[in-house]
Amino acid sequence: MIDTLSLPPTVQAAGLIGTVLLEAIVLHVGYGVVTKALGPNVKQALGGE
Repeated sequence: MIDTLSLPPTVQAAGLIGTVLLEAIVLHVGYGVVTKALGPNVKQALGGE
């Protein structure tokens, strides 16, 4: 395992930014998949189109 505390602060910051960006992308894609899968059923249950 890599000891991240031994890396320079700039590299630590870049790694954190990359991790947060990756998490945001995964959540965005996951939300889109869930919305596409459940959206029509929820609209129908609520009396929509």
